[in-house]
Amino acid sequence: QVQLVESGGGLVQAGGSLRLSCLASGRTFSDYPMGWCRQAPGKEREFVAGISWRSSITYYRDSVEGRFTISRDNAKNTAYLQMNNLKPEDTAVYYCAAAGQPNKCDYRYWGQGTQVTVSS
Repeated sequence: QVQLVESGGGLVQAGGSLRLSCLASGRTFSDYPMGWCRQAPGKEREFVAGISWRSSITYYRDSVEGRFTISRDNAKNTAYLQMNNLKPEDTAVYYCAAAGQPNKCDYRYWGQGTQVTVSS
C-alpha cells in the first residue's frame, strides 16, 4: 500500500508558476512509476505528466509540453511537478498517482488532490 499527499497548489495569475509536491509513504516509492493527472469542473480526469521509476523516461500531454516538468527524488520519497507559464485552462484539481502506466491516468494509488487556479 502507498499513501500519497500532494501540496503546493494555490491561486496564481496567468504566466505565473507553481510547484506541486507529492510525498509518498508505505511501500518502496522508488519501485513505482509516478504521474500527475488533473480534473477540471465538469470534465473527465486527464493525464498531465508521468515519470518512470528511474526517472529515465518522462511523458507529457501536448498542451503542457515545454511548460511543465515532472521529476522525482527517490531518497525523499517525493515527486514534483514544476508548472511554468500557467494558463487559465490549467485550472483543475491535480492528483498525484503511483504504480501504473506513466503515460496515462491508469494508476493503482492516488492522492487526495490539490487545487490549482489560474486567473486571467
